[in-house]
Amino acid sequence: MARSGGRQSENVSDNARLAAIVDSSFDAIIGKDLNSVITNWNRAAERMFGYGAEEAIGRSMLLLIPEHLHDEEADIIGRIRKGEGVASLDTMRKRKDGSLIAVSVTVSPIRNSSGVIVGASTIARDITAAKESERRIRLLMREVNHRVKNQFAVILSMVRETNKRSASPGEFEEMIRARIMALSRSHDLLVTSEWAGASLFDLIQEHLKPFGHEERISLSGPLLTLQSNAVQNLGMAFHELGTNSSKYGALAGEGGRVEITWTVETDPEARRRFHLVWQETSNADAGNGEPNEAARKGFGTVVLQRVAPQALGGSSSLERSPGQMRWTLTAPLEAIVVPQLGIESEGDFSV
Repeated sequence: MARSGGRQSENVSDNARLAAIVDSSFDAIIGKDLNSVITNWNRAAERMFGYGAEEAIGRSMLLLIPEHLHDEEADIIGRIRKGEGVASLDTMRKRKDGSLIAVSVTVSPIRNSSGVIVGASTIARDITAAKESERRIRLLMREVNHRVKNQFAVILSMVRETNKRSASPGEFEEMIRARIMALSRSHDLLVTSEWAGASLFDLIQEHLKPFGHEERISLSGPLLTLQSNAVQNLGMAFHELGTNSSKYGALAGEGGRVEITWTVETDPEARRRFHLVWQETSNADAGNGEPNEAARKGFGTVVLQRVAPQALGGSSSLERSPGQMRWTLTAPLEAIVVPQLGIESEGDFSV
């Protein structure tokens, strides 16, 4: 009798332990009969779907299934009756408030002591975060694909225009390498921010760093976070401006200075505009002179006068005179800055 009582006590303990495991699971565990009527409901199911056990038990599983997926439950019950079960099914379920939740569902047959299938056990795991991550990855891959194609188009244009204006294969190689490296610098800034944009200040510094003479370059303007398209096109412009200045302008000899200023203005029609000025002053006596005719019509001039302003929906002007060079760009603010983040500070900084 004591042995029998011990076995009974052991069975009770096992059942209690199993019930505790089910009740404390982070996954929703739902029991149902072969008519899809809910018979068991753990706490995780309550948290996931919003129904208390007293609200769910005795009702159909269709309570949790969006109408367009009702056939899914019929198929699951059909497989359970055959003793098959469902190893893993990514699907959607419906909460009490009507909102949908992405879940991964596993369904297994429940048998009685005689081995007869009498119902099923459903385990549902919330995979909303995983699905959102997959969605973001797909979007990012499409965006990367789009940007890579754009980069290829830009590089092909660079190769074509640089080839037209190169005096020798060596000059062509040097110029095309420098321009591709400039694209890479803009790309690195975007990757660092996970394509969220880049600071205009950082962009200018990054592209002018290879030319040195930082003490002769001043920057002034509000803190702006640029969109990726603006990063790429303004980056190309700054590279060409820096290259020209280091060969022919303010950074080629002693005493020259470069001043880069930008402002956000409101036009008469209440539209906000981005306005940037690159102004350099050279020592005319230093013999730097003006760029030759080939340089005037080079790829850099094409970038400054056509490529960058058109890509940003704006306009530009390029003015040269002895000892002076001035490039201005005006464009709609929405084509320049990241929406909402755009202007990080209304105050100006000067460096």
